[in-house]
Amino acid sequence: MSNSRQRVKAFILIFTTMFILGGIQNTKGIVLEKVQSDINLDIGQVGTMVSIFQIGFLLASLIAGFVVDKKGIKFMMLAGTISMIIGLAGTSFAFSVAFFLGFYLVVGVGIGAMTVSVATIIPTFFQSKAGAIFNLANALFGMGMIFTPLILNAMFANNISWRFFYAGVAVLVALIILVLLSLENEKVEQGEEINLKSFMSLFADRQVMLVILFILFYVAAEAGFLNFFPIFYTSLDIGGMDAAQKAEIAAYVIASFSILFTLGRFAGGYISYKFGEKRTLVTFSLMALIAIIITRLFITEFAYIAMIFGLALSVLFPTAQGIGAKITDKIGSLQGLIYVASGLGGALIGWVVGTVSQSFGIQNGFNLLIVFVGLVFIISLFIKTPQKTA
Repeated sequence: MSNSRQRVKAFILIFTTMFILGGIQNTKGIVLEKVQSDINLDIGQVGTMVSIFQIGFLLASLIAGFVVDKKGIKFMMLAGTISMIIGLAGTSFAFSVAFFLGFYLVVGVGIGAMTVSVATIIPTFFQSKAGAIFNLANALFGMGMIFTPLILNAMFANNISWRFFYAGVAVLVALIILVLLSLENEKVEQGEEINLKSFMSLFADRQVMLVILFILFYVAAEAGFLNFFPIFYTSLDIGGMDAAQKAEIAAYVIASFSILFTLGRFAGGYISYKFGEKRTLVTFSLMALIAIIITRLFITEFAYIAMIFGLALSVLFPTAQGIGAKITDKIGSLQGLIYVASGLGGALIGWVVGTVSQSFGIQNGFNLLIVFVGLVFIISLFIKTPQKTA
């Protein structure tokens, strides 16, 4: 079968999967709010559900990367899609806390496995344009995050249960299997000779570790802004504004941030391809650092300037992924480590900013974002882009 036809199938598989994954990730809170009343969860159990989901995702990300390199992409993605189908179908029929918890863990495992698998498909089929495709794929992930909550709200407005939503997504995931089975590529079908020792050798590769650290601090900065900006902004003394007004503006800033963030990833595909991944990484890291500093200095006068920070951040994660895909032949293992690093970055910022804010106030805690973005920029200077391959 022609290589161009296989690439079209890879496009469909990548973008459909990323849209679905973005939708599921961004509707956890909306669904769990309904589940809470449906099967009588208390708030502590809701927190446990979120943690279990994330644990499943992180464990699967770490293991899936190694298995992709060992057994091939198709094997791992089939395992991920089957896990997703079982988990989503199981949660849609769960009427007890224990059953929901167990199947929700399976959903997290499935999402982790599918995310790493898709991230490995990109450099397999589009190695020379990996940075551009990663940007577009993550843009589709963002579109899923935007539109899926609207679909859910429309369902709830018509008294359609969340159970039908998860059952419907399970059907869509099943359709992905049909496209996956038709993919023909040696690297997709077969794995390589890899063992634990060769996997651990990734940690001795300076460039690999720079990419992983870049991702960790980048996610810390992004998650820190999204999680702590509303608290930070409402803590400010802004003349003539009460807490409700400040909370409303903070919500609009976050929404505008997310829109520019998604649009930036669509544009990022062209930018990284046209200007090169290294130049894109350094330029937008510097832009993010300048944007967060200006935001902090002038936040009381021009709150919406924070949107520029979202635009600057938008291309960094997928461009770093694209560079990472070119610096090692253990692509699956590296992509797994990248998603583990992203999870650790999100956890790190919550603990660090929370601890500092508790002792010295939220405004000083929020200032740590400048430090994290500064580290992102410094690391970007030392990351090297290998020569392009066909």
